[in-house]
Amino acid sequence: MKKSTPARQLPYTVLGVLLLAFMLFPVYWMVNTSFQGGGTAASSSFFPTNPTFDGYERALSQQTDNLLTSIVVAAGTVLVSLAIATPAAYALARFRLRGIAIFAFGLLIAQMIPGIVIANSLYTLFNDVGLLNSIPGLVLADATHAIPFAILIMSAFMRSIPPSLAEAARVDGAGHFRAFWSIIVPVSRNSIITAGLFSFLFAWSDFIFALTLTTDETVKPITLGIYDYLEGNVQSWGPVMATAVMSSIPAIVLLVFAQRFIAAGALGGAVK
Repeated sequence: MKKSTPARQLPYTVLGVLLLAFMLFPVYWMVNTSFQGGGTAASSSFFPTNPTFDGYERALSQQTDNLLTSIVVAAGTVLVSLAIATPAAYALARFRLRGIAIFAFGLLIAQMIPGIVIANSLYTLFNDVGLLNSIPGLVLADATHAIPFAILIMSAFMRSIPPSLAEAARVDGAGHFRAFWSIIVPVSRNSIITAGLFSFLFAWSDFIFALTLTTDETVKPITLGIYDYLEGNVQSWGPVMATAVMSSIPAIVLLVFAQRFIAAGALGGAVK
């Protein structure tokens, strides 16, 4: 079998770099426009020769509360999703209960339902119980999207855990919950972090639930803050792009620090 030489690998490397540059160009243009005071994104120069922080100053003064709201909602969604999805995933992976296949099929169906359908249904319910325009309401709404995905991710990983681990704890006198908490949860750390990260990203990028379930200025996530900029006639794209950059930073930081857990958690259930 012939070994790949650097000369043969060069075209693939060049192609990979070009594809990467093409995919990252919108991100570069977002950052580039955020440092320019031009009227439109299309009229911005390719490089900010005279960078200005006016867009960031305006974005910070107008969007700080919205950023904090998104952080609280996303963090709450992670806690609620993991609290429900982790034991549910363990039960789905370990116990042969009647109807468990139907339950798993229902999780797949839940992933296919458009968010606007769920949002319209939740609007009537939340209006009756007083959860409109509230952080708990947005947390519960976002959790409905995150929980099915988290269960599927973690249950696939937990199926790869040898049953003998939990059985050894049961022999030593531990109950099902103690074995789950002391054995399964630590071993499943990678998949739990992966599910938590995706739950955070679901809530952080949510627009449909936020737009449908908020009717005043009481609670406004950052996605609605950006929408307010775009709703009218945009005079300057600097603050819009600056807000977009700031809203991207938490997700980027989490992805950088959790990437090794994501790879292990996503692929851990693929092999035994």
